[in-house]
Amino acid sequence: MVDMISDAHLLIVDDDERIRGLLQKFLIRNGFLVSAARDAAHADRILSGLDFDMVILDVMMPGEDGVSFCQRLRAARNLPILLLTAKGDTEDRIRGLEAGADDYLAKPFEPKELLLRINSILRRVPQAEAVEVTPKVLGLGPYRYDVEKGTLWEGDAPVRLTATESQLMRIFATRPGAPFSRSELVEELGRDGGQAQERAVDVQITRLRRKLEADPKQPRYLQTVRGAGYMLAHD
Repeated sequence: MVDMISDAHLLIVDDDERIRGLLQKFLIRNGFLVSAARDAAHADRILSGLDFDMVILDVMMPGEDGVSFCQRLRAARNLPILLLTAKGDTEDRIRGLEAGADDYLAKPFEPKELLLRINSILRRVPQAEAVEVTPKVLGLGPYRYDVEKGTLWEGDAPVRLTATESQLMRIFATRPGAPFSRSELVEELGRDGGQAQERAVDVQITRLRRKLEADPKQPRYLQTVRGAGYMLAHD
């Protein structure tokens, strides 16, 4: 049984209408989204408007051949490419791989082998939506904040932070570049809600700015976001 990677969008490029249709139906039945193009020029038009996870490309086509198109596509996009070739000889395979193809399959082929090749290639491709990783150290002009240790440094000298200032830096470092409202900061600090606590947060922000900013009245790193709250903007 083939281990499927479902919902990937594939583009088939083949000048043979019968083969295009058969491949399209077969791959759709096996859980893929599939579009088809009759030649390189047609594929260019489709690629200009849609995103794909992989291209299945015939080598022998009228106009621009598959190897040339593969090379041009590889130069413009980081997109997996599987070449289909009727020849299957060594020279043809080498030309395709040198042009940037991820793999090749000689015609005629077993449908199950095509599925295996497609899924093998897709498993090697990094996920498009990678989780953004918070930097371990945030640069703040002459300062640097060690996210893991929760310490602020100016060069080789540690900067002393109060307990509340240290808490605030840890909070901001969880989402650098994103604003926190006053009420969010109060909640994250573990305080009871209310305007008095929000005003207290304003006071703590002012004190923290005196330690971070060259000009606390015009903050570069601990910014006020109008209507949203405060944000840590690292280098």
